[in-house]
Amino acid sequence: MNNTQAAKPKWGMAIDAERCIGCHACSVACKVENSVSLGNFRTKVYYYDHVGKNAVGKPAFKRAFLPTLCMHCEDAPCLKACPTTSISRGADGVVRIDTTTCDNSKDCISACPYGAIHTDPVAEVADKCDWCSHRLEVGMQPACVEVCPAEVFSFGDLNDPQSKVSLMQARRGNELTVLKPAEGTKPSVKYRGIGSVVPREMENKLPKGRNHDPFTYEIDTWSQLKSDYGTGKGEA
Repeated sequence: MNNTQAAKPKWGMAIDAERCIGCHACSVACKVENSVSLGNFRTKVYYYDHVGKNAVGKPAFKRAFLPTLCMHCEDAPCLKACPTTSISRGADGVVRIDTTTCDNSKDCISACPYGAIHTDPVAEVADKCDWCSHRLEVGMQPACVEVCPAEVFSFGDLNDPQSKVSLMQARRGNELTVLKPAEGTKPSVKYRGIGSVVPREMENKLPKGRNHDPFTYEIDTWSQLKSDYGTGKGEA
């Protein structure tokens, strides 16, 4: 990496869902690192039980895991919805919230199709994943990336061809896709395994317009595709 690249990184992430074991280490690390309040999430892993195929092609029960977080969209709906321009997307690709000007209107929460934003109940401002920007500033990886025992997350500078995310894209680029492509948000987070080890319909579990629900961790919802579980709406 040359000095220009080092001075001006553009962060990106690729998630290999095929490697995920559903241990929740990323979610726990995120909560601890960023003091995320109980019942709210910056990062969450979804479970989904379904019928797939075994190694010899016969029907078999499968359990899929889907790690989720802020997608740091190039066309971020939260940014456009914010009435105080407190949300911005930096040249480094990270979508951040300026908590000093946030008025907690919740418009950004309503606009997000990935359930990535919540209101911090203590500070009473919007909060979400910023790829642990405070760690990036001192040369460290985001907490979720650092603790993952299965090396699910490939993170790094997209301007550096030797970064983990660049190498992942070079090796597996034709296998990478995004969640909810119909939303047209152009996520910076790419996934491997969507449509294969993780059924495409699993993305229906991600709530639109509100943060992830803690009730969806209950075992009796693993096989359900209801993103509004716990709200009483009863809509898939």
